[in-house]
Amino acid sequence: MEEQKQSRLIVSEHDLANWQTTNQDAWNRLARSKHRLTTAANDEQFIDPLKSIDALGWIGSSVHGKHVLCLAAGGGRHGPLFAAAGAATTVVDLSPAMLQLDRTVATERGLTLRTIQTSMEDLSMLDRDEFDLVVQPVSSCYVPDIRPVYREVARVLRAGGRYISQHKQPVNLQSSLNTERGAYRIMHEYYRTQPIPAEPDFPSSPFREPGATEYLHRWEELLGELCRSGFVIEDVMEPYHANTSSSPGSSFHRSLFVPPYVRIKARRLGE
Repeated sequence: MEEQKQSRLIVSEHDLANWQTTNQDAWNRLARSKHRLTTAANDEQFIDPLKSIDALGWIGSSVHGKHVLCLAAGGGRHGPLFAAAGAATTVVDLSPAMLQLDRTVATERGLTLRTIQTSMEDLSMLDRDEFDLVVQPVSSCYVPDIRPVYREVARVLRAGGRYISQHKQPVNLQSSLNTERGAYRIMHEYYRTQPIPAEPDFPSSPFREPGATEYLHRWEELLGELCRSGFVIEDVMEPYHANTSSSPGSSFHRSLFVPPYVRIKARRLGE
């Protein structure tokens, strides 16, 4: 009974259309305004493209000939770099403007890249067991329920394939962006199912994307639902963004108290 109480609220068709449209529009605006999160890979990153996107070495020494899905990863970085590293690469994103950045970079650098516009929890146009690797940058916060995302990744990823994803930590979305006497406040409940309200006084914060609708996912959802979807977790790390000499209210100072992200390496089970 308790588990049922803590489950996600059912999202109506109206609400579904609303958050998808809102987030699509937000990322279209960010791409067209050349927001820092939409900066394409540069010449230096293309010198060693795999290292540029896999500094931890989780992927291995080569992706040549592998089928890679860059999920919710438009923007001219992940897809083109994987393609440059020799992977047969597909990029999925909800935003047509973000996908256009990938196509532009691919054309400029003579790369072959497949782009598909769809939401991350609907990969019905992709085949079962199609990919050797799925890479997903921070984006799960844009869907109210992470379970359909994990199920779709499990379906399109072959047995033994790797799923590398990065997420906003729950406390990152719970906490204030500003300080009160050098401290940050927990503003939102952990079991919140409604979107996290925007903080209009901080439109340029690196922890919130302007105009986007974001949802908090609990640790049970981020890790537990991943396991229940047929994955085994092989590694977890928290990218370090803190700076002990930074000023209160800055993103580096906030990261001393509030870890912003978590990166997960998982492997799909099965024969």
